[in-house]
This record gives sequence, structure tokens and C-alpha cells, in this order.
Amino acid sequence: MKLSNMRILSYFIILIIVWGCKSSPKEEVANAPWGQMEQIISSIRPPVFSDRVYNVTDFGAVGNGVADCLPAITAAVKKCNTEGGGTVEVPPGQYACNGPIHLKSNVNLHVSEGATILFSTTPEHYLPVVFTRWEGAECMNYSPLIYAFEQENIAITGGGVLDGQANATNWWSWVDKEEYGWQEGMPSQKDSLSRPRLFDWNTREVPVEERILGKGAYLRPNFIQPYRCQNVLIDSVTILNSPMWVIHPVLSENVTIRNVKVISHGPNSDGCDPESCRNVLIKNCYFDTGDDCIALKSGRNQDGRRIGRPIENVVVQGCLMKDGHGGVVIGSEVSGGARNIFAEDCQMDSPNLDRAIRVKTNKVRGGTIKNLYFRNIRVGEVGEAVVRVNMRYPIYSDTSQAFIPVVRNIFVENVQSSKSKYGLLIDGYSQEHPVKSVHITNCRFDGVEKGNSIEFAEGLKLEDFYLNGAMVSNPVIDQ
Repeated sequence: MKLSNMRILSYFIILIIVWGCKSSPKEEVANAPWGQMEQIISSIRPPVFSDRVYNVTDFGAVGNGVADCLPAITAAVKKCNTEGGGTVEVPPGQYACNGPIHLKSNVNLHVSEGATILFSTTPEHYLPVVFTRWEGAECMNYSPLIYAFEQENIAITGGGVLDGQANATNWWSWVDKEEYGWQEGMPSQKDSLSRPRLFDWNTREVPVEERILGKGAYLRPNFIQPYRCQNVLIDSVTILNSPMWVIHPVLSENVTIRNVKVISHGPNSDGCDPESCRNVLIKNCYFDTGDDCIALKSGRNQDGRRIGRPIENVVVQGCLMKDGHGGVVIGSEVSGGARNIFAEDCQMDSPNLDRAIRVKTNKVRGGTIKNLYFRNIRVGEVGEAVVRVNMRYPIYSDTSQAFIPVVRNIFVENVQSSKSKYGLLIDGYSQEHPVKSVHITNCRFDGVEKGNSIEFAEGLKLEDFYLNGAMVSNPVIDQ
């Protein structure tokens, strides 16, 4: 039986209404990445621990700031692990620790409010060497101050303090800079970098077990390093005075870092450097650092390419960045690539913070950096640029190899800044290898001294972008 004309008309009207209620393709494309962010967040679940509690004082720890509590902490961690897991409790007090804490699976190291762990600054206390990374190159070096290797369900929690006690009289003087205590004739990390040591081993792909450093190499350890770990939580602790990078998860998955306060003004004191990790949430943290606040990495040169693990599915939310070289940074050790990076609702404000959003790489690093999303960021003042993309970052290590990187799909939305030297500072590699598809939407950069500087960029799109109160629509790009 045929439908009446009236019924056919009714069907058409219903179809039109349904079609009109759908988002336009443009809206779907625009909203899809942030929907992906929500999916990433929902997939990251902090580890859960048994109710068992192992108080370190029951194992002999004395919180007088003098007695070495490492044996007690080590014994508590071991017993907690062998009995199925739980919490290793550090109660209020000052706990000297003459060496590294090595975490085991299913252990939550809980540093209570009022408790401080004071880590030794004697290098020999961090031997024997362990499998680690130093600026993106794999090696056998001093143990990080808190270290876990191939463990799962681990945590560092509590309202207490972790103090590396690094300063210009110990670890920091290994950098060949007088401002950090080094003087002519003193050993420095250059003894292991500029000579045919670590970076040369990396270039020649020397087996990692033969890259033995440690004593006499002068390469400072990182503070916290979960290496090849699953289900990691770092929550609510304050971390002070690191020898080098502060929080450095490597090749780990399902990592949550939240409510953490980092204050460390030494050389290379990056606040949080997830490297070759997947599914990482960094939320409500405070960074006051001597280098990048958050830097996302994936291995240096040959090691990054050999292992081939990008840094991916990272969400940064609600963080406050004070001093540092960059607020949210991708690179420079990013040879394994970076993708699906999201940052929102952050605040950055200091004349000592050089850049708010930064990508840094070069022809030696290589790798593909793509799908970077930033929104709702407030910048008071930065020293150089609000948004800095550099494919010609200086090359400090030796190699004639060329692996020109790919940088594309950067989206910056609703970012406001009050003072900077540049608004956008973009340096593609060349006309043949430009930065591709940078989108700046609904942004206002005021107090910009020198305007924008853009070289070798393709597909740059500006919408509702105001520089010193004037709308910018068609930038002149040097080719």
C-alpha cells in the first residue's frame, strides 16, 4: 500500500529535524580531540593497595634527621611487597636516607604530613649502577633517589617532603657552570659527554650493558624514576632540590601525578619529564624549577629511534607554572615521537619563565610530533614567547646523521597573555620541511614587545587572534 503524500511529507520533516539536531562536520572535527582527552582520562586509573600498613619506625627508622633510615625503609618495602602489598608509612619526623629507595610492586610509600626524607648527597651511596636514562640516552648509572624497575602498582603519596638536598656544594657543581659551584680544574659532566662516552655510545648503538658510568662519570641521577612500570601514582608530596630531573617516568603506562609541589632551582631541574610513556595524567601540580616545568620526551637520537616508543596520550590539567625554561614543553629528546598531548586550565606567570608552550627539536633528533592541543591557559608574563615552535633547536652532541623531524597539528585555543617579547615564535626547519598546521584560535596576547616571528610555516591559521589589541589575520611568513 502506498504512503499518502501527507505521510511522505511528515517523514521528510522528521528527517530534516533530525539532521538539523546533529553537529555539523566542522563542529565534530573541532570537538573530537577533546573527546579523545576524556577517553584518555577515563582509561587512567590510580593503583589500589591493601589495607596493610608497615610503619618504618617498626623496622628501626628514627626520625631525628641523623640516623640512617635506609635499611629500615628497605626492609619495610620488602616485607610489604612479599606479603602482597600495602602502605609503607613514614610518620612525622626527619629521616636521613643514605642511598636510594627502590620501590617494589604493590607498595605505596606514604610520606605523612610532617615527615621529611632527607636524601644523602654522597654519590657512592647511589651505587651499584642501575639501568636508567640520562637525557634520553640509556646507560648504567647512579640510581635515582627513588627508583622502580619493571614494577606494577606503585605509589608515592602523602603530604610530606622529599628533599634531595642538592646544591652548589654537591651534585649541582658537576655542571661546568660557576653559578652552580663549579670552578676551573673541577670534574664535570662534560667528562662523560663531550668525550667519546655516553652520546657517542648512543650514536654507535653500543649495548646498554656496556655503557657503564657511575663513579668518575659525573652524571647526576634523577630524583624519581619508575622505569618500565605499570600503574604509577605520585600524589600530594613536596619535592625539593633534585640533583637533576625531578619526576621522570620512563617507558611506563597508566601514570598519575597529581597535587605535587616541585621546587628545585638547580641545573636541568625539570619538574616532570614523562619519557616514552603512554596514558599519563598530570593534574593540579605546582612547578617552580630551574629548567622546564613539564617536558615530554621519547628518547635521544639513536636510542629513541631504536626503541621506537613515542610519548603519547598525555593530559595536563590545572597546573601552576612559576619559574622555568618552559611551561609545557615537547622535546628536545623526542626522537621516538610525540602525539596526542593535551593541556588545559593552567596558569603560568614569571619573568623567569621563558616560554609558555614550547616545541623543541632538530635534525639530529628526528621523530614525528603531532596532535598537540592547548586551551584555557592564562599567562601573566614570560621572558621570550607565549608559543615557541623550534625545529632548529641547538645541537649539542656530536653526530653527522640527519633525521629531520616532522612537526604538525598544533592547536592553541583561548590562551591569554599579558607580557612577552614575542607572541608566536615559530622556526620551521626549511621551506621543504616547515612546521605544518598551527591553529591559533580565540587568543589574546598583550604587552608583546616584538610581535610575531614566523619562518617556514605551512597551514598557519589564525582566528580571533589579537596581538596588543589588534586582530592578526594574515601573517607574513619568511620563506
